[in-house]
Amino acid sequence: MIQYIVDAFTDTLFAGNPAAVLPCRQMPSPEMMQAIAIENNYSETAFVVKRGPAEYDLKWYTPGGEVELCGHATLATSFVLHHFIESDAEELHFHTLSGELIVRPGADGYTMVFPVGQYKSVPVTEKILAATNGLAREAWYESGDMMVLIESEEDLANLVPDYEAMRLIDSRGLIITARSKEYDFVSRCFYPKLNVPEDPVTGNAVLFMRGDIPFDL
Repeated sequence: MIQYIVDAFTDTLFAGNPAAVLPCRQMPSPEMMQAIAIENNYSETAFVVKRGPAEYDLKWYTPGGEVELCGHATLATSFVLHHFIESDAEELHFHTLSGELIVRPGADGYTMVFPVGQYKSVPVTEKILAATNGLAREAWYESGDMMVLIESEEDLANLVPDYEAMRLIDSRGLIITARSKEYDFVSRCFYPKLNVPEDPVTGNAVLFMRGDIPFDL
């Protein structure tokens, strides 16, 4: 197999969030994909198999198991396909555990059509407070991930993660976010249950803050 390493969400070498991408003739066994993901030790390793013109099966594995959706690894896969395999495709269609995803390569980047999450407000529990050093003010949950709002970006930058406390939360991952002076928001993303202590950047955290209410872009 040929493997590509792509730094997503950046235009700087060795920055952003790295993902491994393996274009395969057929999908490897789950055991093989898991072993490769563990050896890579990136937050995501993507396996992609061509179905037909601009049509692909796509799977994502972390060192801790398969996941149903990953933004940066889909972007990385699209980059590989667009530059090395199917450069004339106007759209790339991916068949995944989260349904069909569409990516459109363009002159100034890539447009990704993803399912919109439905976050719901949940109580800030003692477990959430313990996992955020007592900083959590509000919490939302959607399809595996917990998003927590804290008071300031300074608190977020200084937060020392307690991975064992994070493992006790009833969610796959923990996204901690705050309003920012310079940007719309800042966030840090933790997935210790998937053996990804802190993800450098993830599309799952793309929530826009308007007042106190987050909504998906």
